[in-house]
Amino acid sequence: MSPQVTEVRPRDREATRERILRAARMLFGEQGYEQVTVRMIAAAADANIALVGRYFGSKAGLFAAVLEGEPAFSALFEGDERGLPRRLAEYAAERMRQPPDSPILRTLERSARHPEVQAVARERLIAAVLIPLEAKLSGPDARSRARMAASVFLGIGAMRRRVGPEQPTPADVDRLTAVFEACLTE
Repeated sequence: MSPQVTEVRPRDREATRERILRAARMLFGEQGYEQVTVRMIAAAADANIALVGRYFGSKAGLFAAVLEGEPAFSALFEGDERGLPRRLAEYAAERMRQPPDSPILRTLERSARHPEVQAVARERLIAAVLIPLEAKLSGPDARSRARMAASVFLGIGAMRRRVGPEQPTPADVDRLTAVFEACLTE
C-alpha cells in the first residue's frame, strides 16, 4: 500500500494574507458584514481559519483591513488650502451623482447599525478623513472645522441613500464650495 500524497503549498504569509483579504472583500461585498462568517472567508481563501485571527485579530479587524484597501481621500488634500473647498465640493457633487461603486462601501451603508461596523467605520473616518483634513487646515479650531466638512459629506451620503442619486448642476458645485468654505474658514 502506497502512502497518500497530498499537495503541500509553500508557506507564504503575505500571499495567504492577500488571499484572505480578497475573499473577505468579495464576500462582504456580496453578502454584507452580518451574513459572512470567518469560517466562510477562510474557506473561500483556502486558508486555515486560525490564520484569519493571527493576521487580523477578528472579523472586525479583517473588515478594517478591507476598508484600508478602499480608495482614500488623500488626493483631495493635495494642493493648496485655498483650493480645498472647491476640491471637496467637486468630490461631494460626484457622490451625489452616483451610488457608491465599491461593494465594500455598499456593505458599510447596509450594515451601518452593526456595532462592529460602526466602530471600524468610525476609526476609518477619523484616520482617512478627519486627521488628514485637520492637518491641512491652519489656524484655530481646525478639528471642529474638519468635523463640519466631514458632516457635509456624511449628509450627502445619507441623502443619496434615502432619495437616490441626482445629477448635480454647476450651481450645486458652487453652493457646495460655499458650504465647504464656511466650514473650513477660520
